[in-house]
Amino acid sequence: MMAVLFAIFYFLIIRPQQKKQKELKAMLDSLNYGDLVLTSGGLQGKIAGLTDTVVTLEIADKVRVKVSRNFIVSVLQKAAKE
Repeated sequence: MMAVLFAIFYFLIIRPQQKKQKELKAMLDSLNYGDLVLTSGGLQGKIAGLTDTVVTLEIADKVRVKVSRNFIVSVLQKAAKE
């Protein structure tokens, strides 16, 4: 009985969360200069700089802010490839 409950719990809660975690990590690893991104605080900006932990966003002409990579929630538009 406990094994059945654990299996249901695993497939309904744990597994989808792990999948979502992997997708988020893949998105963060694929960030590039020029991508238009959205932060968890609602800021939209183009990536002007990247390090392992910090992303520099250009949110207006000559206005740049540094945010932690972990605060990027989505890529709104990928940079045009040259």
